[in-house]
Amino acid sequence: MATAVPSPTPNPDATKYTLDVTLPGMVNLASPEAAEAEGDAFAAAVFRAGGVASVFATANFVTVVRQPGAPWEPITAAVQAAAAEHL
Repeated sequence: MATAVPSPTPNPDATKYTLDVTLPGMVNLASPEAAEAEGDAFAAAVFRAGGVASVFATANFVTVVRQPGAPWEPITAAVQAAAAEHL
C-alpha cells in the first residue's frame, strides 16, 4: 500500500506525487486507452478521475498533467487511491 504526496511544479497544469515506493520501470501514457492497452491498472485508475491529460511515472514519483481548467482535487484523490491499491 503506497502513499502519494502531491507537490507543485513550475507548470500549473502538472503536479508531482512523491511515492514511498520505487517503481520497477517508467510509464509515460497520454490517454486512458493507452493505459488500458498497457495493462497499467494504476494509470488507468488515475485517468478515470477525469481531466487527466497524461501520466508519467519513474523511480519514486508520478507526474500528472491535467487538461486545462480541470480541478486538482479529484485527480489527487484518484492518484492517492490508485497508489494505495495498485503500487
